[in-house]
Amino acid sequence: MRGVSNTFLQRNPFAVRQRRREMDQAIIDLYDEYTHAPLKRRVFLARLVQLAGGTAAAAAILARLEPNYAKAAVVEPDDPRLAVERLDYPGATGGVSAYVARPADASGPLPAVIVIHENRGLNQHIEDVARRAALAGFLALAPDLLSPLSGTPGDPDRAREMIGQLDAAQAVRDAAAAIDALKARPDANGRVGAVGFCWGGGVVGQLAVAAGDRLGAAVVFYGRAPDSTEVAKIQAPLLLHYAGLDERINAGVPAFQGALDAAGTDYRLHMYEGVNHAFHNDSSAERYDAAAAALAWERTIDFLNQQLG
Repeated sequence: MRGVSNTFLQRNPFAVRQRRREMDQAIIDLYDEYTHAPLKRRVFLARLVQLAGGTAAAAAILARLEPNYAKAAVVEPDDPRLAVERLDYPGATGGVSAYVARPADASGPLPAVIVIHENRGLNQHIEDVARRAALAGFLALAPDLLSPLSGTPGDPDRAREMIGQLDAAQAVRDAAAAIDALKARPDANGRVGAVGFCWGGGVVGQLAVAAGDRLGAAVVFYGRAPDSTEVAKIQAPLLLHYAGLDERINAGVPAFQGALDAAGTDYRLHMYEGVNHAFHNDSSAERYDAAAAALAWERTIDFLNQQLG
């Protein structure tokens, strides 16, 4: 709406709403650049103030953009329906810390799911997602793939910096080692899937390439696609969730889909129109979309049941 007069906007409520939507999307795109490029925080904040029209407005918007884990738990950590534990399992070069949740009243071995975190590391939100998977009947293990760097810190900005320092190949090997750890558990039935979000979605794609038939199912939430030349190695059925407004990740989707088709891979792809990257993350109010998140999660549980049950 550049160049439109204030008088025109005052007389045309639709134009006002349209400009607000464009402004909102520009702010969300800026935040995505900050969390994934990343921008220096001072540069991000300066640009946010400019887009928001002032420091007070920027502060209010930032409160909705940045994660608030305390208010977002769907399943409480002490839910009596679940048994939870923290453990270390052998990774590629050392121990990997993990959070594990399973139904407390399980009467036999369960299908298992590895829940791989975003670029903020293993935090309360991802632990909550693991609990959601456990309530759906799975043995859920959420590894802290920042374990080689002393584990996930409390500061999400520091966690993002540490993700950038990780050896990407080692992170995939540490995720693959979780398959062995789960297969060895007496409360698991030997069938293992993986679900990952954002950075973790990219790890799941690479895990599917590396794990062959050891992985029974792979679910990607808006993660970077693996190299197209490696796609033919994937044996696990895939469920792929993408956000319609996520231009950064979606730029790689056509080539990925073409490689999947060429390889004859079993996959299902869903594009959720009108929603942003991280739409499933209910700890970030500005990007979260309740309807898309609920549908994607329902599809995820149905898919995992079909492939692992």
